[in-house]
Amino acid sequence: MIPLNLININEKFIVAKIIGKDEVIKHLNNLGVVCGNEISIVAKNENNLIISIFESRIGIDKLVASKIMVKEKTL
Repeated sequence: MIPLNLININEKFIVAKIIGKDEVIKHLNNLGVVCGNEISIVAKNENNLIISIFESRIGIDKLVASKIMVKEKTL
């Protein structure tokens, strides 16, 4: 598992675990960031990422992204 903020743009991964406070986990779950869902990074800059999940795009900061652990997508 690696943190989401370390993957390359347009690589598809699976959410494996979310680390953090319950309210952060709940907020991410409400956005669709749930274990088992496919996720990718659409764009990134110094402090923020735009992620794609369920064909939606969501902006998050890199600190939050570092709490989302992902694993490689298997066929």
